[in-house]
Amino acid sequence: MEARLKTRLMVQAAIRLCGIYAIPIVVARRGDEDSGAILLKLDRRKHGFQVLAQARGSSGELAWLRATGADPVDEATANAYIARQVDRDPDLWVVEIEDPEARPIFGGTIL
Repeated sequence: MEARLKTRLMVQAAIRLCGIYAIPIVVARRGDEDSGAILLKLDRRKHGFQVLAQARGSSGELAWLRATGADPVDEATANAYIARQVDRDPDLWVVEIEDPEARPIFGGTIL
């Protein structure tokens, strides 16, 4: 099992990395700074939106689930999914990234 960073530190690292690559990133919602889960809202511009939910693989490694499915969705669908998840988990972080290439800023496998 890998050591886990506090959520706030993971998000700060992603912000710095996006700054290096000139990728727009916004923390749309702050959750629990130590152990809040992260939802990524990826704006792939003409390719639509994807929401990725933070998860852990079978051996504890960081992974991401395609929460809105394998195919891109429109922004309203992505926002509705995020709103439902925030209602269920008040500690949740929501990070929005605008990147047509959907580069793996947070690392981990996409499931």
